[in-house]
Amino acid sequence: MAKQPTIITCAVTGSIHTPTMSDTLPLTQNQIAEQAIAAAEAGASILHLHTRDPDDFRPSVEPDHYAPILGRVKQSTDAVLNITTGGAPTMLIKERIKAATKFSPEMCSLNMGSMNFAFHPLAKRYDTWKYDWEKDYVEGSEANIFRNTFADIREAAETLVPHDIKFEHECYDVGHLYNLKYCMDVGLFKAPVFIQFIFGILGGIGPEVDNLIFMKRTADRLFGDDYRWSVLGAGGAQMPLATTASQMGGNVRVGMEDSLLINRGELAESNAQQVTKVRRIIEDLGCEVATPDQAREILALKGGDRVAF
Repeated sequence: MAKQPTIITCAVTGSIHTPTMSDTLPLTQNQIAEQAIAAAEAGASILHLHTRDPDDFRPSVEPDHYAPILGRVKQSTDAVLNITTGGAPTMLIKERIKAATKFSPEMCSLNMGSMNFAFHPLAKRYDTWKYDWEKDYVEGSEANIFRNTFADIREAAETLVPHDIKFEHECYDVGHLYNLKYCMDVGLFKAPVFIQFIFGILGGIGPEVDNLIFMKRTADRLFGDDYRWSVLGAGGAQMPLATTASQMGGNVRVGMEDSLLINRGELAESNAQQVTKVRRIIEDLGCEVATPDQAREILALKGGDRVAF
């Protein structure tokens, strides 16, 4: 039996990395749109999108900050657009679902449990900062609890499921898989679900291959054939874990939300550079990269003609 094509998701900007950390991190709406389009042209069939405040480039969830990105990317590419409901760890679920509620995308992310979500060690790498909010934001993550209670998950599901949105269920540890199973058992989500295994965030499971195998075995036991899966490795784990996942029959996520690097110690020039690299690895190892339409079929998406942008 032929292998199913591998879906590449590109997460373009995120909420962890700040302007000081890389001169090529897309910050403006124009930069985010341009890099998203280039990533799609390089082979990403799903674009996972955050936005930023146009004044000082801190993370934002305001629909007005999404609108120019969504319209331009939709006009320029057939890629599936996936709007975050993670936002930033400092935001409440009511804020984080506003854009998805307004724009009714084909997909949006949804974190499957509360956790310590910390990136404060990054602050030690920088002596000066481009914007006055950055240092406090990064250092302050030591005290963050990224809240995603069962009530929060229910609120997101009940608000967004009527839009026929497919969730990228972000699972940062094995307990999050059990949370998802419970939510399916009580009728919040229907199969097939799409799970993003996330490794290497401080506060979540570590980026070892043993942990990937453990998460996959646990998901097999809990969900059987009722799920599709992808792997996100943070920082330097991005390409090694993506390579392993692709050979295990999974899908992959790259992008400057998850890692600013293209090689060890070398900052990426763009999101497209990361997509190009992982596509080359996947294809050189004998796998096919999914087109946007193939991704829609694999994940049972509603189609780009049913979004509200």
